[in-house]
Amino acid sequence: MSARETEVAILGVGMTEWGKWGRPFVEYGVAAIREAIADAGIDYSDIQFVAGAATVRNGYPGYVAGATFAQAMGWTGLPISTSYAACASGTQAISSARAQILSGACDVALVVGADTTPKGFLAPSKGERGDDPDWLRFRLLGATNPTYFGLYARRRMDLYGATEQDFALVKAKNSKVGARNPRARYKKEFAEADVLASPMVADPLRLLQICATSDGGAALVLCSKQYAENKGASGAVKVRGISTVTPTFPNAVIEMPNFATDSAAGVAHVGATFRDSIAASAYAEAGLGPEDMHLAEVYDLSSALELDWYENIGLCKEGEAEKMLRDGDTSLGGKIPVNVSGGLGAFGEAVPAQAIAQVCELTWQLRGQAGDRQVDGAKTGVTVNQGLFGHGSSVVCVR
Repeated sequence: MSARETEVAILGVGMTEWGKWGRPFVEYGVAAIREAIADAGIDYSDIQFVAGAATVRNGYPGYVAGATFAQAMGWTGLPISTSYAACASGTQAISSARAQILSGACDVALVVGADTTPKGFLAPSKGERGDDPDWLRFRLLGATNPTYFGLYARRRMDLYGATEQDFALVKAKNSKVGARNPRARYKKEFAEADVLASPMVADPLRLLQICATSDGGAALVLCSKQYAENKGASGAVKVRGISTVTPTFPNAVIEMPNFATDSAAGVAHVGATFRDSIAASAYAEAGLGPEDMHLAEVYDLSSALELDWYENIGLCKEGEAEKMLRDGDTSLGGKIPVNVSGGLGAFGEAVPAQAIAQVCELTWQLRGQAGDRQVDGAKTGVTVNQGLFGHGSSVVCVR
C-alpha cells in the first residue's frame, strides 16, 4: 500500500481548555466531541464509528471509553473500540479509526480521549501486585515519575554536556508560545532566570521544568478522502503515517517504569533504539522523512526530555540537540519549530487526550489557524509520544 493509500482526512478537531477542575472526565470529552463535529460541519448522527482512548483512573466508565462517550452523546447503535496504552492511548484510538475507514467498514469516525487527574503526581493503582513493575517502582524504590525525568536529564548531562541552563531555555521557549494558546493550562511566560529560581524537585529538574497532571479532552473527526471531497473538504489535513511500535530486545535504555534494562552483555543491540524507532516507523509509512517536516509536537514530560526527542525523531544527530536549541532552530520562526502549542509544560498530562491533542495542534497549524503561534508555510508535521510498557506513538500529518 502506498503512502497516499494510507491517508485519511481530518475533517474536524475539538479540544477543551486544560486545567484542574475535578469534574467527570466525560464532560471534557463531550465538549471536545461537540466542537470537533461542529468543525467538521456534520451532525453526530453522521458518525459511523467511535474510537475512545481510555483512562484507568476514573473507575468503570474509564475502562469502557468508546461506549462511555457513545452513551454520553446518545446511543445510536454505533460500533466502537476502546484503546488503553497509557500516554499512547490517543494514537492507538486514531489507528483504530483509520483502520475502519481504510478497510471500507465506515466512511467517517470519531476519536476522543479525556481525563480527570488527582492532585499531585500520578500514583500506582491500589492493591498488592508484586509482578507489576509500575507498582514495584513506587513500593520498592519510591520512584515517582519525576524521579525518572531527573535521571534521564542527568544522563543527558553526562553523555552530551547538557546544562541546567539548556533545560531552562526549553521551558522559556515553550512558555512564550504556551502563553498565547487559549487552550493551555499555564498561560504565563517565564524567563530562564524564573525557571532556575523555582524549587528543585528531582535533581537537576526544577518545578517549572516538570509537567503537571491536568484535566482535559480532545477529539478528531476522521473520514475517507472521498467523504471529505463530497463535503467540499478535499484540501483537508491528512493523516499519512501512524506508528504504534513496541521495543525490540534488548532494550538497552531504561524506560519508565522499569528500573533495569534488558541485558545487552550477551545479546548485541541491533538497529534503532525504541525511541528512535517510533517516529521512524511513521515516517516510513508516510513516505517522508524528518527533513520534510515543518514542525513537531513532542512529549516533553520534562524540559530535558524534549532535547532527547529532537534526536529521536531525526531532527539532528545524537548529542546535537543543545546546539539546535541554542541556535533557535526549534523556536517559533526557526528551522523546525517544536512544541508551538506550548507542549506538556503548558498543558500538563491528561493521559488519554494528549496524543489526540498533538494532532489537533498539527491540524490547526497546517490549516493556518494557529494565530500568533502560526508556523509560516506549515504543510507537514509530526507528533511523538510514548506510553508506559512499550507503547510507541507517532503521527505524520500533511496538507
